[in-house]
Amino acid sequence: MSRAEFHEQHLADAQAEALRLFEQKAVLQGAWLGWVASQIYTLRPAEYASMVRRELARLQETSEN
Repeated sequence: MSRAEFHEQHLADAQAEALRLFEQKAVLQGAWLGWVASQIYTLRPAEYASMVRRELARLQETSEN
């Protein structure tokens, strides 16, 4: 499977996972950063974890603007 195919196949899941993680920010507050890092660390494969990280960064950037 090519990188583009992997991305296309898993994008919706990565976006949903990033949103789930981001929604915990208000709940966990100061403990969120360590918690979210540990959650991302468990995601496999690494390409999927990277997709979730990118989506999470996009959500954070959107919320700050």
